[in-house]
Amino acid sequence: MSKIAVILFNLGGPDSPAAVEPFLRNLFSDPRILRVPGFIRAWLAARIAHKRAPVAQEIYAQMGGASPIVPNTERQAAALTTALADCGTVRCFIAMRYWQPRCAAMLRELAAFAPDRIILLPLYPQYSTTTTESSLAEYWAELTLQTPALARIPTSGVCCYHRDAGFIAALAALTRPAYAQAQAHGRPRLLLSAHGLPEKIVKAGDPYQWQCEQTAQALVAALNIPELDWVNCYQSRVGPLRWIGPATEAEIARAGHDKVPVVLVPIAFVSEHSETLVELDIEYRHLAEKSGVPAYHRVPTVSAEPAFIAGLAQQVRHLLAQDSGLHCPAGQTPCPAAHRACPQRAIR
Repeated sequence: MSKIAVILFNLGGPDSPAAVEPFLRNLFSDPRILRVPGFIRAWLAARIAHKRAPVAQEIYAQMGGASPIVPNTERQAAALTTALADCGTVRCFIAMRYWQPRCAAMLRELAAFAPDRIILLPLYPQYSTTTTESSLAEYWAELTLQTPALARIPTSGVCCYHRDAGFIAALAALTRPAYAQAQAHGRPRLLLSAHGLPEKIVKAGDPYQWQCEQTAQALVAALNIPELDWVNCYQSRVGPLRWIGPATEAEIARAGHDKVPVVLVPIAFVSEHSETLVELDIEYRHLAEKSGVPAYHRVPTVSAEPAFIAGLAQQVRHLLAQDSGLHCPAGQTPCPAAHRACPQRAIR
């Protein structure tokens, strides 16, 4: 039977307090994150990482000192392997962008596995140059450097799955009970929150914001709640640049002013990490209480929800039937022309 390797890509997170500063240094050394001339990026990345490390260490201390993203991804990998058992000998590999296990180590394991087919599956539902493009670029660069023979193996990947039926079904299933609980305090407002981006990146053609809006609309349709009160918003702003909005914090404050309960749904994260367990669960909950929000309910990430894993498995099956290259999900067309960073637009 065929030996199929499925590679799951994600950002990663520090696995100890000592790892926080080097993790941040890796993050800000990425030219797709810190978009400054290369000759000053290393110096600036080190400076920013050193300055932010103490605050970040306090954040991770609230999660036991480490990010849970790798264990969560391991659970997703195990569930996906089981879901693909009929496809042959399937093994899922994990590649984190900014901390262990990094792509270079993963490629050594991949070479030892000697697959007949490779599937690239980013755990970013919405495509962005700062996430999917960055992870895939590192994969191809490391592969060329240390395991060039793997480049001859047929390789297919998916660019995004922001409206995938399984992903949306999992989000809806997790949202409904939280919405029902919030109804005890009035008519809830759904805040569909995604990680923000500097506005200039979106204006340069990054399709991320448009795809987040597509996810939000698909989730609202799946919930099928009459006259649903909802907002697509963005969190985690840092630095002096203008970021896309509306800001999740501002929407929480507005909900407090309106005296409506909040149901906050993370629509761009598939794993729990600092921006859900601390930012959403602690910092934003405190903001909601301070702002007078009558009830605050945070919906879990899709993690290893059966519907989400089934959707990922369907994407893999779709890719196995495609030629090598980066593909849109089944039935999906490229992003509108304005989003020229869409990889399908670039191919054309």
